[in-house]
Amino acid sequence: MSNTPTQLPAGKIPVLRVMPMPRDLNPSGDVFGGWIMSQVDIAGAVPAHKRSRGRVATIAVNSFLFKQPISVGDMVSFYAEIVRIGKSSITVDVEVYAERNPENPVVVKVTEATLTYVAVDANGVKREVPPDIVA
Repeated sequence: MSNTPTQLPAGKIPVLRVMPMPRDLNPSGDVFGGWIMSQVDIAGAVPAHKRSRGRVATIAVNSFLFKQPISVGDMVSFYAEIVRIGKSSITVDVEVYAERNPENPVVVKVTEATLTYVAVDANGVKREVPPDIVA
């Protein structure tokens, strides 16, 4: 795991930005993996919810890679992009970056994941993803 400085994705807006707190740490002093997974799930659901025009439920975590630990004080940015739309499912790639050391800023890609959501109705029953609206 290198700490090679990188940049936040140019021209993209994060769907979620969070700063972890001390309660989010494991006994080693790093942020719990489960906390990161939860935030990734929330970030991925944002574009899926918008595209499906309603409720979605997570049905699969297709891949999840922890590249670097996250620490208290890191500003964590989550970028989510739809990569596939099925009849009732939406697959989303999520990239996570940490901005650390404000005195000498460094940006590190810390996590990447792919999740699949299914569109559901008010009763939690699977439904079709409606056609895209062209503006």
